[in-house]
Amino acid sequence: RLLLPSLPRPSLSLSSSLLGLGAVASLTAYWLATRPRPMRPPCDLKAQSVAIRVSGSRFLLGDRDCLLYFYYDDIRTAFAMFQRGLKIAGDGPCLGFRKPNQPYEWISYNEVAEQAHVLGSGLLVKGCQPNPQQFVGIFAQNSPQWTITELACYYYSMAVVPLYDTLGPEAMVHILDLAEISLVFCDREDKAASLLENKEKGATPTLSCLVLFKDFGRAFAERARKCDVEVLKLEQLMVSGKEPPQPQDLAVVCFTSGTTGTGSFEIRQEDVTISYLPLAHMFERMIQFSMFVHGARVGFYQGDISLLMDDMRALKPTFFPVVPRLLNRIYDQIMASVTSPFRRAVLHFAVRRKQAELNSGIVRNNTLWDMLVFNKIQAKLGGNLRFVLTASAPISPTVLSFLRATLGCLIFEGYGQTECTAGCTFSMPGDFSTGHVGAPLPCAIVKVVDIPEMNYFAKNGEGEICMRGPSVFGGYLKDPQSTAEALDSDGWLHTGDVGQWLPNGTLRIVDRKKHIFKLSQGEYIAPEKIENIYMRSVPVLQVFVHGDSLESYLVGIVVPDPEVFVDWAKERGIVGSYQELCENPDMKKAVLEDMRAVGKEAGLKSFEQVRDLHLHPEMFSVANGLLTPTFKSRRADIRRVFQPQISKMYKKTAN
Repeated sequence: RLLLPSLPRPSLSLSSSLLGLGAVASLTAYWLATRPRPMRPPCDLKAQSVAIRVSGSRFLLGDRDCLLYFYYDDIRTAFAMFQRGLKIAGDGPCLGFRKPNQPYEWISYNEVAEQAHVLGSGLLVKGCQPNPQQFVGIFAQNSPQWTITELACYYYSMAVVPLYDTLGPEAMVHILDLAEISLVFCDREDKAASLLENKEKGATPTLSCLVLFKDFGRAFAERARKCDVEVLKLEQLMVSGKEPPQPQDLAVVCFTSGTTGTGSFEIRQEDVTISYLPLAHMFERMIQFSMFVHGARVGFYQGDISLLMDDMRALKPTFFPVVPRLLNRIYDQIMASVTSPFRRAVLHFAVRRKQAELNSGIVRNNTLWDMLVFNKIQAKLGGNLRFVLTASAPISPTVLSFLRATLGCLIFEGYGQTECTAGCTFSMPGDFSTGHVGAPLPCAIVKVVDIPEMNYFAKNGEGEICMRGPSVFGGYLKDPQSTAEALDSDGWLHTGDVGQWLPNGTLRIVDRKKHIFKLSQGEYIAPEKIENIYMRSVPVLQVFVHGDSLESYLVGIVVPDPEVFVDWAKERGIVGSYQELCENPDMKKAVLEDMRAVGKEAGLKSFEQVRDLHLHPEMFSVANGLLTPTFKSRRADIRRVFQPQISKMYKKTAN
């Protein structure tokens, strides 16, 4: 018999230790297998673009020999973009709309294609012949009907001319007359009535047919008949094919905000296929067509901005193209809802933790902070966002960093103009820094050129931003002079914006060469026009109107007329010297009210009116460096001199 020594029995503490080690090992293995992976950027974020030539007057980035003309070789037109989506999706949802308190209803790709084809045939019956110079106006809010009408025009090589309320009646008449538009689609009777009013005055002689998306009254039809304008419902044009458009055919003729004698430009079918960050009308249209290429569905909100969040919750989008003013509103609502010091401290701590992950390249919305703090914010936007695209105006770095953390999705910022089919630069995936608009897109070469009068030189990486490439527009409609001013002999589009190349190859917008600028909500402002109107105010001798692309309103610097200011004040019961009156808050209020009354009488829109002003007792002059030798305002110098007062006005008005 073999006798074996007995082994000691393991103690309970040793067993627990072994189990604990096993659990830790298992958890470690699970974490290693499931831990969030940092995003891999498509290039070195420290060198996002390549200099291909440097000289005394220009600094080029990109590669001239490798520009992207077409993303897909078989897609050369906007029409073909939709056709690709049609092949992919077929009976899948294409265009969505929603009635109040109802779920989204969807029109399939096949239904959209059929309706567009039939509507295009109806346009031919109405005499709209398929040729590159046939323009069809659309005066409507973005909707499925808008897109179907647009596709109907593209089916038969007709060009679309978008019309907007914000253009104003004078610009509307100019557009209809310049493009010789005979047929306009309208979504509401009141919009069609405004066009009829111009027809009755003899201002738009070519207008002969109005097509309404909705019902209209007999009185309106009779009014139209008296001025020889036919009025139809959209369904009446649905009759029942001709060859699809060619790349050289016109697709869109856009008129920018503030258009009077210039501002219209042509986008050809081959240009429309470059689907990078469109602005204004192109922002809406090209985003849709870039979605169509992949067979995606596009949902429209109800039209009331106050219902946008409700629509987002119903739609649950993955992609949200948005202008900065809406992101600013979301940020303001979040901050306003956090009232207690403790909750605000928790919010800021959670944001810092998420931003730390972003800095390491990790983007996600399933952290502990998302579950405890950010889930309600994300739910208000549908809870399914993966990409947000912001353009049209700069966004505050503070707002951008905050929302990248709270929404837990990619937020891209871009820069461009409608004249380059919207896109010029775009922030790089994986780059979560702020204060720039990214690197040049694959379809564009970007350079900066000297502006000696503003002390910007290309050798320092600063100057006017110019771009060239297949996405640049063909020219302004029937306006060779303006075309020559925008496009030089080498095909460079001069933007009027001043840019600065950063060491990592991204572009920062630092100034504006031309005086026209945008407010944060995307409205264009022509300050000199406003200043000329305000000069009609009795107490005003000189005025400088200032706006900032991060602000939604204007402020002003006013030099009162010393010869009339004291007496003008006495008429209002205010007595004092010229210097004292300039410092009197009641006088400032009186001058502001008078200026706004003059502006209203002259037809200035609300966003063109100054909201606050500073009274300055010393005239702008050549001697003090605020006027040029030809007595024009040195806008950059005036802005620099009065920056403390400007900042104070914005801060006070915000509070």
